[in-house]
Amino acid sequence: MAFNLKTKVWQTGALDWWGMIDNEDVYLGNREFPLPPEEGDEWVVKKTGEQFKVIDGEIKKIGVVEITKMPWEA
Repeated sequence: MAFNLKTKVWQTGALDWWGMIDNEDVYLGNREFPLPPEEGDEWVVKKTGEQFKVIDGEIKKIGVVEITKMPWEA
């Protein structure tokens, strides 16, 4: 149980964070992933717009938001 979470999380060699949510591999982000993740932490994955939150020791997907790209990211 990494970081005292019920959700299994791992980091790839490319420094991307992934988690097992509802029996699926889910991309949790790169730099936006909170370290260490704590109860109540919330973040948005810049690549996908998916929004996550740590609730009762589990990472939960709570929504999707529209991502506005910065001019230098075009």
